[in-house]
Amino acid sequence: MAAVMQGQGAGGVEYRYLAPQDLPQVVAIDARILDGPPRRAYFERKLAAALAQPKLHIQYAATSGGALVGYVLARCLQGEFGRDVPALRLSVLGVAPGEQHHGVGLALVGLLEDWARRHGIAEIRSQARWRDHRMLAFFDRAGFDLGRNHVIDCEVHAGPLAAGGSDEPLAADPSAEVDWSAPAPNDFEALPRDRVDVRILRRDDLSEIRRIDRRLTGRDRGGYLEQVVDEALGDSGVRVSLVARVDGIVRGFVMAKTDFGDFGRAEPVAVIDTIGVDPDTPGRGIGSALLSQLFVNLQALHVERVETIVSRDNLDLLGFFYRSGFNASERLGLVKRLGRAEAQKR
Repeated sequence: MAAVMQGQGAGGVEYRYLAPQDLPQVVAIDARILDGPPRRAYFERKLAAALAQPKLHIQYAATSGGALVGYVLARCLQGEFGRDVPALRLSVLGVAPGEQHHGVGLALVGLLEDWARRHGIAEIRSQARWRDHRMLAFFDRAGFDLGRNHVIDCEVHAGPLAAGGSDEPLAADPSAEVDWSAPAPNDFEALPRDRVDVRILRRDDLSEIRRIDRRLTGRDRGGYLEQVVDEALGDSGVRVSLVARVDGIVRGFVMAKTDFGDFGRAEPVAVIDTIGVDPDTPGRGIGSALLSQLFVNLQALHVERVETIVSRDNLDLLGFFYRSGFNASERLGLVKRLGRAEAQKR
C-alpha cells in the first residue's frame, strides 16, 4: 500500500498505511517481540499480497520521530470458513517493546474498526493461544469477545484418517458451506489412489467447484471462489488446494493454504478455508480422499499441522473432522462486533 497519512495520536505517534520500505523495521520489531529469528520471508509475502490485492488487505503503521513503532496487518474474509458476510481477520499486530502500554496497539485496532465501518463490515476476528495471557488481556481491553466458532487442528500424519460411514451431505445448514456424515470405510492409501483421482487445482476446475458450492450453500459465491483459485495459481508456495474427480468429473474440492506466521506462529501450518463434496456422489469417500492427499502433500512441504474453523452448530462437519483426526486447538477464536447499525453499506 502507498503511505497515506491517517493522523496523529497521543504522544506524537503518527498513523499511516504500511509501506514496502517499512519491511526491515517490521521484521526487527517482530523478532524482538517473539524473541526468535527474523521472519522476513513471512512479512515479504504479506506486503506483496497487499500490493497485489489492495482491496483485500489492510495494513497500518505507527511511527514516532520517523521510526516505526507498531503495525497491524489484516485481511478481508469473504467466504472462508462458511461465511456469508464479510469480516476482517486481524493476522498480526506488533508494538515495539519500548512503546507498549501507551495505547499504540489499541489505536491500530481502532484504525481497523474505522476501515471496517466505512466498508460495511461488522466484525473483526483474530486468534490467540489460551496460554498467551498478555495477548488475551490486550484483546479484552480492545473489546474482543470469545467467538462462537471452534478452532480445530490436526497433526499431519500418515495413518488412517477415519473409518465407517459415508460422506453424503445432509440437509443444508445456513451457518456453513458443507454438511457431512461419516466418511466411507477406506484406509489412507486406498482413498486417493484406488477410488478417487485427487490432484492439484486448475483454473478450468472453477466452474465445477462453483456448481458444487452452489448446491451445498444455496448461494452463488463465484467472486470468492474465483479469488481463491487466482491465489492458488498465482502463489503455489502458499496454496495447496485440491480437487477430486470421479469418472473424469470434479466431485469435490478442498481450498487450503500454508500459513507461515499469522497470530505469532513460529512454525508453518496449513489452513483449510473451504471443503465441499458433490451431493450427487454419496458414499465414495471423497472427503477423506481429499484430506488424505492433502496430508501427503503437506508432509512433502514439511508442514506438520493443519487447522480449520467450524461453526459450533455444524455438528456434521465437526464430526467429519473429528473422525479424521482433528481435535480442539489450543487457539481461541476471538471476535469484535462493530454492530451492523454502525457499518455503512458499500
